[in-house]
Amino acid sequence: MSSPSAAAISHSLSPARVLAGASVVEITPQGSVFLFGYPHVSRYSTGVHDPLECAALYLRVGDEQTLFLANDLIYFDRDHAREIRERIAKVTGVPTEGIMISATHTHSGPVMTNNLSNSRDSVVPPVDEDYLTWLTERLILAAVEAKKVAQPAELGLVVAQAKGVGSNRHDPSAESDPEVPVLVARSTTTQRPLGCMMVYGMHPTVMHEDSTLISADFPGFTRRKLRSGVLGETCPIVYLLGVAGDQSPRHVTHANTFAEAQRIGELLADTITTALETIRYETPKHLRSRNVYLDLIARVFPNPSEALDRLTQTRARYEHLRATHASRQEVRTAECDVFGAEKTTLFSDAIADGRLDAAIRTGSPAEIQIIQIGSWRFVAWPGEFFVEYGLAVKAKAPPGTFLVTLANGQLQGYIATPKALAQGYYEATNAIFSVDNGPRFVEKTLALLEELS
Repeated sequence: MSSPSAAAISHSLSPARVLAGASVVEITPQGSVFLFGYPHVSRYSTGVHDPLECAALYLRVGDEQTLFLANDLIYFDRDHAREIRERIAKVTGVPTEGIMISATHTHSGPVMTNNLSNSRDSVVPPVDEDYLTWLTERLILAAVEAKKVAQPAELGLVVAQAKGVGSNRHDPSAESDPEVPVLVARSTTTQRPLGCMMVYGMHPTVMHEDSTLISADFPGFTRRKLRSGVLGETCPIVYLLGVAGDQSPRHVTHANTFAEAQRIGELLADTITTALETIRYETPKHLRSRNVYLDLIARVFPNPSEALDRLTQTRARYEHLRATHASRQEVRTAECDVFGAEKTTLFSDAIADGRLDAAIRTGSPAEIQIIQIGSWRFVAWPGEFFVEYGLAVKAKAPPGTFLVTLANGQLQGYIATPKALAQGYYEATNAIFSVDNGPRFVEKTLALLEELS
């Protein structure tokens, strides 16, 4: 085990006073916007079902500070997230490496980046730069407000078990992670909850391309029920996305409706409410933030002719399943595999003119961030990862280690597994980075956790 640095030793001896504050600001775009997340559908919003939120949680332990900001958006561009973190650092004094910007990954919100993978989809418009500018100011406001209202607090953490909310979308009996860590900060004087932060690894994709209403999907219903019940209406809830690359509600929903999003969201809220009955509060003695960067390995692509042949085969399988009236879940999975095969043809063609290299530079090097609060560790990865990688970290990491994804940027796709690539799964064929990066993220993360210990 590495010896602690002098800075870490002095930090652990800092005064143990804990401050916490939280805030919520609305980030719903104005007017009709393209709802991003499903290809080939001209899907412009016709209204707002529920507002999109940015929720911020500020914590201070001794002299160290951190900020978590969760946003009802599909993801952030790495450089945009970096700009927001740097600007927040300037106005709050929280170090950049201690600020986490994440996305819940709703597919019923605006376009956030101009990705290579969207360049052949004629219905997808370019990102609205005016919205990004306004959004940046809203996130800064949320961070400033969270720190402004901070007061003496104690923290509690409990782990709920989500059952029936979702599963592995390729095989409901395959790998999944039902753990839902829930951190609550409460006032030491009034015992009132000041803010709540939760992490859950499940795609918020109950709503499909036939919905034209802006929405946070099922996480919005989870927050709403928690606020109307155990946490109280004034408690901001920071909803962080866990390791969800191959996790979705596909096999547990009866339809793609808001009624189902509400049922799923409230089911998750109920499991959290039950778990909170056993929460115990403490005053952590230290807070630490660290980050490292990892140069990523690009995926090896087939030549354009081979990619086109694979697309033809994938389309044929999808059409066969439709014609033989296969289950709704099988058809949807096969349709997504077609989308992935289409992306592979695009990436293969983009090698020659340098567009693929440009896309790779938007994600590599990738940041790994760890924010440690007492004995709890929140690990942030950019992009979408298969659950096996999150489970691999948790199997070897100290207890109380939790993974957050789509944090501080995105990778224009997934970090899938070798099995997913061999099977031609959508996530693997929609990736620009190699499956070999998964074990490398695990190894680098475990090394950083060891350093922190």
